[in-house]
Amino acid sequence: MILQWLLVAGVVLSTVCADLLQSHGMRRGGARWKLPLSIVFMATSFFSFTQLLKVADLSFAVPASAASFVIETILARIVLKENVTTRRWAGALLVAAGVALLAH
Repeated sequence: MILQWLLVAGVVLSTVCADLLQSHGMRRGGARWKLPLSIVFMATSFFSFTQLLKVADLSFAVPASAASFVIETILARIVLKENVTTRRWAGALLVAAGVALLAH
């Protein structure tokens, strides 16, 4: 059970880091180290997800990994200083709620 949650954390954190690095790097004109590092994080996320599917059901793996939508929205506001509108907040929460409903 602990392994499952560690892999979920690996998927979520890797995905969030990859997206933030990619967004920030592209804003800066494709920073030399940010975009390649984002690819490394995406590979880590994919590897963690495939390992999670080996030890957990799909109905656990996908909803648990969907937390990245909400976390990315929060960090886009804080780290990237994006103007996150209520529509974007609602979209992130609706995606998370929809995935949670499908899980049950």
